Amino acid sequence: MARRPIPIGTPQTTGIAHVAELVRNTVPPLHPAGIPFVVAPLTVALLGRNRKWVRRAGLAAAGASAAFFRHPHRVPPNRANVVVSPADGEVALVDTAVPPAELNMGDAPVPRVSIFLSVLDVHVQRSPVAGEVLAVVHKPGKFLSADLAEASDANERNSMLLRTEAGHEIAVVQIAGLLARRIVCDANVGDRLPIGDTYGLIRFGSRVDTYFPKGTTLMVERGQRAIGAETVLAQLP
Repeated sequence: MARRPIPIGTPQTTGIAHVAELVRNTVPPLHPAGIPFVVAPLTVALLGRNRKWVRRAGLAAAGASAAFFRHPHRVPPNRANVVVSPADGEVALVDTAVPPAELNMGDAPVPRVSIFLSVLDVHVQRSPVAGEVLAVVHKPGKFLSADLAEASDANERNSMLLRTEAGHEIAVVQIAGLLARRIVCDANVGDRLPIGDTYGLIRFGSRVDTYFPKGTTLMVERGQRAIGAETVLAQLP
């Protein structure tokens, strides 16, 4: 869900329309997967409106769910051969590792960046490059804390392989965490994803690993905060 800048010369809105535009640009929209988690507690709050504690609990739960499933607009950088962050969160690992075996990318270590998402981060995943989806593989596993190094291999995950127009292959892996019990991936083999386009979601607390081809120049450091679709993780060879 990347947003294009408003072209120069576009007439400005005024009055109520202007206020509505400001609200729409300030308050992130809701990812469709979050609608049931917002509607259910709102319904409880409505039905129990005569009981203060029920009403407050329902509204609080709806607000928390809306915050978790927020889906903010992002503008990817207009630069050639860059890989953007597939998720919001903290860069937990910058190293080399063997890609997931299910993607058949070989057993040689390649550059990797791992991003840890806390329950307070935006949890949608975005395509790190513009490219064709070559593979999407879901693998069951454990639910260890996503900030542990072994979570990449042990935890439940969904691995996706992308190929750019230049022929570079990039793997992006959604990894479940201690509280995460559901990985959503809307991409299918053969799809062509624009850079920064939303393709999935993990709830609630998770990790996303990105594997790059050899010769890639990594441009982030461990402990850095990454913004999905906007932070440049690497420059491809």
